[in-house]
Amino acid sequence: MIRRFFIAFLTGSMVWTNVALAQQEIDVLPDVSYELVADRMSCLQQSLPLEFNERVYSFIDYFTVRNRDYTRGVLEKKNLYFPIFEQVLADKGMPDELKYLAIIESGLNPNAVSRVGAGGLWQFMPYTGKAYKLDQSWYIDERMNPWESTMSAARYLKVLYSMFDDWELALAAYNTGPGNVRKAIRRSGYKQGFWEIYPYLPRETRSYVPQLVAMIYVVNYAEEHNLIDNQSDLKHMMAYDTVHVSNYVHMETLATQLNLCLDELLILNPQVLRGAIPEGMTNYPLKVPADLADTFRIQRLALLDSASKVGKKEIEYLSRNTPGATYGRTRQVYRVRSGDVLGTIAERHNVRVSDLKRWNNLNSNMIRVGQRLDVWVMPYYNQSTKDVYAVKTPSAPVQEQKTIPGGKYHLVQSGDSLWSISKQYDNLSIEKIKKLNNLTSSSIKPGQKLLINM
Repeated sequence: MIRRFFIAFLTGSMVWTNVALAQQEIDVLPDVSYELVADRMSCLQQSLPLEFNERVYSFIDYFTVRNRDYTRGVLEKKNLYFPIFEQVLADKGMPDELKYLAIIESGLNPNAVSRVGAGGLWQFMPYTGKAYKLDQSWYIDERMNPWESTMSAARYLKVLYSMFDDWELALAAYNTGPGNVRKAIRRSGYKQGFWEIYPYLPRETRSYVPQLVAMIYVVNYAEEHNLIDNQSDLKHMMAYDTVHVSNYVHMETLATQLNLCLDELLILNPQVLRGAIPEGMTNYPLKVPADLADTFRIQRLALLDSASKVGKKEIEYLSRNTPGATYGRTRQVYRVRSGDVLGTIAERHNVRVSDLKRWNNLNSNMIRVGQRLDVWVMPYYNQSTKDVYAVKTPSAPVQEQKTIPGGKYHLVQSGDSLWSISKQYDNLSIEKIKKLNNLTSSSIKPGQKLLINM
């Protein structure tokens, strides 16, 4: 029963009780003065310095008045992840208040991805995640793993604290990087406190620590602000156990065989991005509800046999053709030379510019001489690698098209649209593409040839 409430909560399908609806309709906003908040802050036990000022007070007002829905959402999820954070921080002898940092980073969404590519509860950038042993692939991204990412975040925070010997500065460095914090210290005349170097920090970082202090207050005094956790039946992450699987496993099939809702399995394993454990994995730790772990172990061979046969070709096709995918490719590192642009580098390695940008987390086409770029190239064609080159669509094959001698054609790639194709060629519009190819709609498929010039 608890499990059903758990899934209903996360999928948004639970119907609130009449009492909860009444509470929301009333939603009384208590009158809370600056002085009262200051007094309450002084009562909080603290391992971190919790300086209270007008900046912090403005964020408290934001979380308790102007964006109450966001705060309610955080309160509903905190009991899922706080026990994980608390255990890791306690094991490493670190301040318990650091657990609130994940709220500021991700709103406690394990699959959150920022506009610059930071991912997971603790918003690791791809290169930082790799440095802290969080594997990332098209199939699995361990930055999304609540357990693994929390241990990595704790290690990273501990390293930052060892640099500055100050938790506020370590937190600022977590947001903007230690280099920017050192720069702010130099510009301030080598002052050492966060609030002393505050004017010299990047704008986002100036808000970062005040938001954390504000959220610590808000979570501890939520009831005093009439912020009620309406999902009172959900108090903790469901009990789980870890089993180990190898090679391809289709998650939905496994869930069905265990008489388990797919969402339950994915909630325990949010790092599995595509609904499958990929081929080639060995003893991958998969979390399952504790009450089904023995069933899995007893029926292991039959369960995994069924889960190894569904959707494999379709997912592998997507993994080869999705922009930024690295399936079946080998990584090379290219050092940018004078005169290079992304287009020429992509052409030289037979990859797309969009792939180069995704692989290297580039927001624009700007590159600099000496910069190192990851380039994932297809291996040389031979007997052992020829399957990588095979393009097998999960749907019916595209019918063979008659070609016009001398005509210029575009081979449709995954992610292409008539609009994006029209922008690649001079004097080409969507209507012209449709007219040249007798298209009655804008629907196109990977592998299709489109006439673009006669």
